[in-house]
Amino acid sequence: MAKAAKPNLMPMSTQRTTIWHLQKMKDEGKLISMVGTGPCDALWVAACEQAGVDFVRYTAPGETSDQRVENMFMHTRQIRKMAPNICLNAVMQSSSYADKYTAVKVGSTLMQEGADCVLPMGVTNDTLKYMADNCIPVFGHTGCLSGWQSVWYGGYKRVGKTAEDAMKIFRQAYEYQENGMVGMTIELSSRELTDAIAKKLRIPVINIAAGGAADGSELVIYDLLGFMPVSTMPSHAKWYRSFFEDSIKAFGEFDNDVKTKQYPAQEHGWSMDERELEKFLNELEKKY
Repeated sequence: MAKAAKPNLMPMSTQRTTIWHLQKMKDEGKLISMVGTGPCDALWVAACEQAGVDFVRYTAPGETSDQRVENMFMHTRQIRKMAPNICLNAVMQSSSYADKYTAVKVGSTLMQEGADCVLPMGVTNDTLKYMADNCIPVFGHTGCLSGWQSVWYGGYKRVGKTAEDAMKIFRQAYEYQENGMVGMTIELSSRELTDAIAKKLRIPVINIAAGGAADGSELVIYDLLGFMPVSTMPSHAKWYRSFFEDSIKAFGEFDNDVKTKQYPAQEHGWSMDERELEKFLNELEKKY
């Protein structure tokens, strides 16, 4: 008689990539791959894990900020079930770190639900330090801040063009590190500024829409999978597969096969045993 499988009582997979592993990669000079999946389905994160991607940044779906805050915990659990081992960076909505106490409450809940670190965009040093003091790993963001915070730059524009502006960005990154940030992405900065920050800081620095190698690179799935027309693709994007176009073609071919009776074919189904079929048809005719 086969022995029953022992239950897995470990709260975390021993194969899971964490912020410790990301720091180790930087220390060893290994580059970190990161994908921004946005509010898209957990299947994208599962695909990233299967492909060997190290790190994923995600947010929750919802029409309003309150809905995204409410959905984030469930969304994190769903993603973690689909992708048990990849390192997860949960984007926090601004209202969830309006004060340091709320930030710790929301951040700690996200960690309990399966995140490996959290991203409060444009967090203050005071709130960041309080989160770090309460053992919440913050993998943050510098350079051009994404979201509504980008209004300070006139929208999504390249930053750090002058020596003065570049030093401001460096100081923010350095202060973030000194106040407990465990790593950061840097956006829309020059390759020189990107690499200088990555070289000077002890923690991982990953470029997104920026020049320079830094300690790794991030692309969002919209740029990576060709969701946007080639004519509107930003210069930093690289189109690896035309997922959206290929999906439209696949759906169209399926629609045509159904309507021309090419699907399902004989091999897509199975038949009853002839004797059982005969019994069934006879019974059907008698009663109906």
